[in-house]
Amino acid sequence: MEFRPCIDIHNGKVKQIVGSSLADKNDSARENFVAQKDAGYYAGLYREKGIKGGHIILLNPVSSDYYEATKAQALCALRAYPQGMQIGGGINDTNAEAYLAAGASHVIVTSFVFRDGHIHMENLERLCAAVGREHLVLDLSCRMRDGKYYIVTDRWQKFTQVAVEERMLDMLGAYCDEFLIHAVDVEGKNQGIEEQLVRTLGSWKGDTPITYAGGVHSYEDVHILKELGDGRINITVGSALEIFGGTLEIDRIMEMTATRHRISEIGL
Repeated sequence: MEFRPCIDIHNGKVKQIVGSSLADKNDSARENFVAQKDAGYYAGLYREKGIKGGHIILLNPVSSDYYEATKAQALCALRAYPQGMQIGGGINDTNAEAYLAAGASHVIVTSFVFRDGHIHMENLERLCAAVGREHLVLDLSCRMRDGKYYIVTDRWQKFTQVAVEERMLDMLGAYCDEFLIHAVDVEGKNQGIEEQLVRTLGSWKGDTPITYAGGVHSYEDVHILKELGDGRINITVGSALEIFGGTLEIDRIMEMTATRHRISEIGL
């Protein structure tokens, strides 16, 4: 189990938002925290602490008036911590290589692969050919509907018909280096994790690493996730961190998850 930090960027600023409130119309979202510092500051902080594998997420679509400002912040973070963070948001087979060249260790993809409610295997195969499985993270962020967790796309606004279940994880695990899974219904609400989803993920016996994000608001939540996930699921904490206006300390989270990366491991 490792702590994986995050830098979420919306309307050109580092923010923590309520995930289910995100809307493309008017570039709106309910905000928990809006940073005064830029994305490079947070990436530099993670670099100083030797934490790798975190994710940078661009929360504006390409059509947004804010997209270029959001992208500029993402590139700023990559420059501050080359090869230390992953990046997602509007990634496809034509721009993925450019983000890797800019310093991302991995690209994170949802909507390019899960389109019109289904998995588009040809797009997934094109991505693998473009960047290699070892540089690809599949974002399986999901919401509950009719008793199952279904993958959602387009900044978590559209349901697919693809459920997060064992056979799907087995199949997709052959194409990526990691899964990133936001529990969207609790993302940013700071009210506890989605335990049923964590149990489902913890019971999967595949080898592909999983990072869970959503709802962590206490150190007890970290303990619960570690137990339900059998110590194999990595954790992201956002709004609850002190650096984003919460109360939890990064150093303590690192101790609880045994996050330790030697300088030599991250090429510094």
